[in-house]
Amino acid sequence: MKNLKLVSELSLHLDLHLEGETLLLSAFDIERNRVFFASSANFIYTVQLHSSQKGATWNKTLSAFEVDNVTLDPEDCIVAMEYLMEKEALLLGSSNGCLILHNADDKATEVVGRVEGGVTSITCSPDGALISLTTGLGQLLVMTQDWEVLYETALIPHSDSLIAGSQISSTISWRGDGKYFATLSGHHDSSSLQKLMIWERESGALHSSSESKAFMEAALDWMPSSAKIATAYNRKAENRCPLIVFYERNGLERSSFPIDEPVEATIETLRWNCNSELLAASITSSQYNSIKIWSCNNNHWYLKHEIRYSKNDGTKFIWDPTKPQHLICWTLSGKIIAYKFAWTSAVTDASTALVIDNSNLLVTPLDLSLIPPPMSLFKLKFHSAVRDISFVSGSSKNHLAAYLSDGSLCVVELPNKDTWDQFESNEFNIDVCHSDVKLENFLHLTWLDSYILIGVVVNHQEQKQTSSLFLLEIELVCSEDSLPGSVSSSGWQAKISRKVSLEGPVVSIVPNPAKRRSAFVQITGGKVFEYSSNTSILKASPGSQFCELDFENGFGFPSSCPWMRAVVSHSDAKPLLFGLDESGRLYTGKRVLSNSCGSFSFYSNTCKDSLQVVTHLLLTTKEDFLFIINVDDISHGNLIVNVDSFNNNHKRGEESKDYVPIWEKGAKLIGVLHGDEAGVILQTIRGNLECNYPRKLVLVSIINALNQKRFGDAMALVRRHRIDFNFIVDYCGCISFVKLAAEFVNQVNNLSQITDFVCSIKKENVINTLYKSYISIPTLNETSMESKVSSVLLAIRKALEEKVEESPARELCILTTLARSEPPALVEALNRIKAIRELELSGVDIAKRKPYPTAEESLKHLLWLTDPEAVYNAALGLYDLNLAAIVALNSQKDPKEFLPYLKGLESLPLLL
Repeated sequence: MKNLKLVSELSLHLDLHLEGETLLLSAFDIERNRVFFASSANFIYTVQLHSSQKGATWNKTLSAFEVDNVTLDPEDCIVAMEYLMEKEALLLGSSNGCLILHNADDKATEVVGRVEGGVTSITCSPDGALISLTTGLGQLLVMTQDWEVLYETALIPHSDSLIAGSQISSTISWRGDGKYFATLSGHHDSSSLQKLMIWERESGALHSSSESKAFMEAALDWMPSSAKIATAYNRKAENRCPLIVFYERNGLERSSFPIDEPVEATIETLRWNCNSELLAASITSSQYNSIKIWSCNNNHWYLKHEIRYSKNDGTKFIWDPTKPQHLICWTLSGKIIAYKFAWTSAVTDASTALVIDNSNLLVTPLDLSLIPPPMSLFKLKFHSAVRDISFVSGSSKNHLAAYLSDGSLCVVELPNKDTWDQFESNEFNIDVCHSDVKLENFLHLTWLDSYILIGVVVNHQEQKQTSSLFLLEIELVCSEDSLPGSVSSSGWQAKISRKVSLEGPVVSIVPNPAKRRSAFVQITGGKVFEYSSNTSILKASPGSQFCELDFENGFGFPSSCPWMRAVVSHSDAKPLLFGLDESGRLYTGKRVLSNSCGSFSFYSNTCKDSLQVVTHLLLTTKEDFLFIINVDDISHGNLIVNVDSFNNNHKRGEESKDYVPIWEKGAKLIGVLHGDEAGVILQTIRGNLECNYPRKLVLVSIINALNQKRFGDAMALVRRHRIDFNFIVDYCGCISFVKLAAEFVNQVNNLSQITDFVCSIKKENVINTLYKSYISIPTLNETSMESKVSSVLLAIRKALEEKVEESPARELCILTTLARSEPPALVEALNRIKAIRELELSGVDIAKRKPYPTAEESLKHLLWLTDPEAVYNAALGLYDLNLAAIVALNSQKDPKEFLPYLKGLESLPLLL
């Protein structure tokens, strides 16, 4: 349950040297963090990328890119390019068959070989030791970096390669470990079927091949983790859209999914990112070009992001080979755009899952139903792919904003979550918000309140060859009244009410929970500003919407933190900023809470307040521990727990006050159930959801209920989570609980549960014993435990007699309080049973005996609760031999023993 959020988008316009010149190829130099682009005019453009630690993707000055010209014969051009790390040079292949080694640093160029038929592709093995290339005649060559050919073989039958006027195009992709590689080959002007072929590295032998299919030959990439080979089918003959298909090493088809585009669409390129988590495709259609990015979970492929370009822009892309969420795209005209993504939890602060899947938004309130995607409670259907969403919850209504891939903005009004069960399995078509301005390159969509949105727009200025960034404030107005309890999206109008220039790329925006219409804006490097929609409350200069926050007082971070949250721990407290950077360091201001954090969230013991005051920070570590930390300890500087030391020194499988071991490696914290639910939602790598109830949070929720005198809710929590009933008495204190016993009985209002509670009361403080490792709170001293049982049960008994209507269940509960007293009040209990028996013997009508159980039932209940021998002796002490005989019979005593004894007692003379 996660969405792929676009964190930053920066562009660079290359000033191409010739009119009509286009960028065709790219290669990446990992060591020096630079990208090479080859043009149709045989120019090599070198673009230097910044280290991610410095914050920017491109250098701020345009002197960062250099241009080299590679001299080739007339009519010859560069058609393939690969960077050789060992030689620190580019290997170029030309249409006439030249193999050229070009050093971008000293501008040296050397022809190292020539192949017949021209070069069509060049690819290095993952370890860089081997170079594989294909020719226009359909030949495959594999050589070393010393240009020694290891083997050469034909990719297609010789007869097929002799088709007049038709050149063979080929694509090569290596498996992640370099032991195998795959090829797709076909004629440019041929519509014949093709085969996917898998080759062995060492021998060059054909390992396996697929059935003949209508492959799109340029779309081929082997997953770096070695599991799947991604290809694409052309299905125009079936009048259906292209299909992305996955193959195994043995040449068998494994799975597939359609790309949801028109029939005439073409997949130009398929590329996995470096950790095999994302699959991107460059797609051309009749209306626009696009880059689509998919992710797989629970055996379902989600379209997580779509970037559209003009039909006139031929679009290509590469993934950063070392940074999984960095994508570099370029157009044929020389516009280069760097995109940086980040995975974010699809679960909102209100425990609502909003999972993006193409043009669908899968909606599930997890506090009502724990449904893992691709299933959901209901769907919101938009007219194009969803790029970004923002959700805000109110007391009676909820609002959702969505930014779409075509630049549209949509606003959806939803009713209170308590009514969402009526929407089960429904699909709602969402209308577009009317606006005079189309939002292009819009990021960080965030609500300030139910009618104001803010976000960042990136303007790519071709003349200045740079990107300018602005923060937009969008005012929303709805001209239609929504029906109560319905999903509404029509009648919304958007107007840009404010536009503010930004000094640098924005990393994250979060609303300020302590101030209305205010938000925190983090720019690259970790600096945080406060933005306010109302300029009259700013401390900054007049006319400015920004106020830079004091880093020394806890605002801002030492490095960029794409995952940022602002919370308050008290209703009148200043907000706390938490940020997680890409290295796993979790900050609150400049303080480092953990160096190995994988995910984090917050728990609030209240879930109905408009201002949600959080009480605990929850974080998972890379060592698979879930830590639960009191936010007050962080805000007051009293944090004792050292998260990283616990990771290394504590045993797994043992839950404690501060941490819970995660049962499955790699599970991520995606959400929290607030209030009395006290649940932590984790998602495993394979996609299923698990809701865990950490003992510490459960006890916190019980304590919160007891503090609010919600005894019924506290009792329900104790029973649900199998907490010792004594916790209720021990937390309240014996004296306080005795005073509140009547309210306790009244709220619980269940005699069976009260009986269970009475049976569990014991002379022990469970907070100091059983739950000592989970919570630390002041409790009763040990001397008060001596009278705990008797005083509590006496108070419960009086409350039952005063507050509960007479019934058999009430009488049995009262007998329980007598039997469980210390010492047991057996005489009083027997007297009550004796009174019931006398009532039965007197012959009164059934209506008067209805509020009481039978004497036999009462006696059996008493004998079950306490020692039968003690009850028998107590009955003898009452000098009621008939009652003693009944007790003896029901306690399974031998009549041969007790009857002679009772008869002997009966024959004794009366003492006058």
